Amino acid sequence: MGWGLPPSLREAAVPVTLGVVATAELLALDLPGTGAALAIDWIACALLVLRRRFPLAACTLAGLVLITPVVGRVDDAAAPILILALATFTVARRVRGLRALMPVVLFLAALFWGYLRLDRPLDVADLVFVSAVVLPPYAFGLLMRSLDERNMRLAEQAELLVRHQEMVRREAIAAERTRIARELHDVIAHSVSAMVVQAAAARDLVRRDADGAEAAIDEVTTAGREALGETGRLLRLIRDTDDELGLAPELGLDRLHDLVDRFRRSGLQVDLTVEGRLDTLPSGVDISGYRIVQEALTNALRYATDHMASVRVTRSPTALLIGIENRASGVSDSAGGLGLLGMAERIAVFGGRLTHSLTDDGRFVLTASLPLVPEVR
Repeated sequence: MGWGLPPSLREAAVPVTLGVVATAELLALDLPGTGAALAIDWIACALLVLRRRFPLAACTLAGLVLITPVVGRVDDAAAPILILALATFTVARRVRGLRALMPVVLFLAALFWGYLRLDRPLDVADLVFVSAVVLPPYAFGLLMRSLDERNMRLAEQAELLVRHQEMVRREAIAAERTRIARELHDVIAHSVSAMVVQAAAARDLVRRDADGAEAAIDEVTTAGREALGETGRLLRLIRDTDDELGLAPELGLDRLHDLVDRFRRSGLQVDLTVEGRLDTLPSGVDISGYRIVQEALTNALRYATDHMASVRVTRSPTALLIGIENRASGVSDSAGGLGLLGMAERIAVFGGRLTHSLTDDGRFVLTASLPLVPEVR
């Protein structure tokens, strides 16, 4: 508890409080030699202000200085016992190894020596009392040090876990970006190939079939615009130096039914609804839509409690909308794992939007929106 004080004041707060208590007690008792006792108590408290910076030296000196007024009137003044307990507790908590036992042995020896000088025989009660002055604070200090070390280890393990999770997250994002880049590379290559073919056809038709040549040129223009759009996305995403890529996109929503059938054969009951034409989508959106459905159904296959999922794919004039639902078990990757990171990265390339939530009846709902309107540059 810091009470909002600076560290230096927090270190001084407890010794100063004990000094005030000792002063009030001695003044109330009005014992002989009160002035000397007050001076000794305050010297010990002043030394304990330094207990965190110099725990062994400060606490040992404070205890040895303090024991002199304690012996001889220990039954009268109790505050010095509290000061000695603070010194012993701090040594046990702040000093490692056998060095922490040295002050304790000195304190016990000094206390027993003082009792031997009293004009009465040393009995069992005296032994118990002297031990109780030193040993319980020492044991409590050891316990606190053990708890401090345990908390420190837990904090280090938690930090390592956070770093590991961040590393895994970054690796997953990098892998997903690499896959997206390769797919967009395929789209661009396919578009450029189509442009070459259509341009060659337009050159052959330009003199004998003007209408056919104009149609071919329109196809070149459309393919060129699509290639430019995908190139911009690719350059913003990643530069891929791996050239071992094909020239034609292999995946798309035209194979959505095949994808759903594969999951059905794996034991997942899928209710598929398709609205609008999916065969004329821009290639990049087409591939990304396929990947989103694939990832979401993979999670549903692993974690859906009833092995059922519903998929709705809708093409509107301005966007491709994908909605997927399944009953959640509470441990789904869709609840925030790497699969969702991959979807988010893929959708971000197109400036789309991904939302996910858990409904009151325990169903996980994921919606993705991929805009179809070309970006204006």
